[in-house]
Amino acid sequence: MSHLAFVCPGQGSQVVGMGRTLAEESAAAASVFAAADAALGESIADLAWGGPADRLDLTENAQPAILAASIAILAGLRERWAAEGLAAPTPSFIAGHSMGQYSALVAAGALDLADGIRLVRERGRLMQASGQGRDGAMAALIGLDDARLPELVEAASQHGIFVVANRNAPGQVVVSGERPAIEAGAELAKSLGAKRAIVLPVSVAAHSPLMAEAADGMREALTGITFRDPEVPLLANKDGRPIETADACRTELVEHLTAGVDWVHAVERMAASGVTTFIEVGPGRVLTGLIKRIVPGAEVIPADDPSSLDRLLALASVPA
Repeated sequence: MSHLAFVCPGQGSQVVGMGRTLAEESAAAASVFAAADAALGESIADLAWGGPADRLDLTENAQPAILAASIAILAGLRERWAAEGLAAPTPSFIAGHSMGQYSALVAAGALDLADGIRLVRERGRLMQASGQGRDGAMAALIGLDDARLPELVEAASQHGIFVVANRNAPGQVVVSGERPAIEAGAELAKSLGAKRAIVLPVSVAAHSPLMAEAADGMREALTGITFRDPEVPLLANKDGRPIETADACRTELVEHLTAGVDWVHAVERMAASGVTTFIEVGPGRVLTGLIKRIVPGAEVIPADDPSSLDRLLALASVPA
């Protein structure tokens, strides 16, 4: 089994300019952005490369832009391996964080890029519309012992819907739900030992029951979309179980809207299966930082960092 895994970041990793230099240098990367533009009937590349940031940060724009940038980075990397006469390594797993599951599905050959681009645009629109009339919110909790989470959820839920949306690293979670519960939970978390509890500037309660309408909408949007069995096992956001069939891919894209993302469990599962090197396939290095906290001894390589090129080339092999 390979010691390598690809990991794909989700919303929040976007930044104006992402992928522009790569597309100027790599025909393969440029073709990905061109395909994304064609799928949407507008230029997501122009928005990703030139902003403005407030438009790029809109959920319905950020998600297709991140998907395009992530797959462009992977295409550019594969192009470079081939130019060096190297066989691209096959990872043991591909895992996506939240919206990064779409990037993972495309990278694993389970979903066509054009379909993925259109789907994440619709996903963003549905998420923004879901739960209208119920004031949704999210908060980041830093430094809270994971053992106190059940107590926190039970107490904060007295004020409304309150769930753990993202378990990102030891002592770093994001909670989601109705604003009164989130605000009460943030204060309670401090009394339970959290170093920081920050209510985030968002109006979408991602990965919570408030996304039920979005999940129903995505179920309908996925009708007629062709999925294939992934070439490499994926891991489910909720519990890290392997996703190995086309039907399981389809189910994951609906279920993960209302369920939490247990990134800690997914990374620990990959490490326990022999993965020692993780390549972050996407803009930025959000997952790089999280994985280093989850598995301190692992090698984590951000693929969009030019300084990583020598390390990435060394992972490939000369064809027999």
